Amino acid sequence: MRFTRIARTEDGGSAFEDGEIALAEQHVADGVPPMVVGGLPSAGGVVFLRSDEFGSAPHPAPREQWVVMLRGTIEVEVTDGSRRRFGPGEMVLATDTAGRGHITTGVGAPPFEALFIPV
Repeated sequence: MRFTRIARTEDGGSAFEDGEIALAEQHVADGVPPMVVGGLPSAGGVVFLRSDEFGSAPHPAPREQWVVMLRGTIEVEVTDGSRRRFGPGEMVLATDTAGRGHITTGVGAPPFEALFIPV
């Protein structure tokens, strides 16, 4: 499964990096067909976010965290001006915890819902 990482650059900015989580078919319980499963490292403390507005000034991530979009679409801009949009089911790994960070904007109709999973 593909994901996008927002990483801190050497000059204090941010950039996108593409990554992949290895998935494997696994039997998880009797009576349930095999499912595709992949590990998502987390330190605990998952946060659910729901907002009718989603826009920000440039900011670093408050901690290294996965952002899993559940509802709505956000657009993230990194310091070189590149932008990517993320909608339901897409994942971002934010690791730019210092420096100028990134800008996040809600796109389309609210609400915006996401899970924030600390690494």
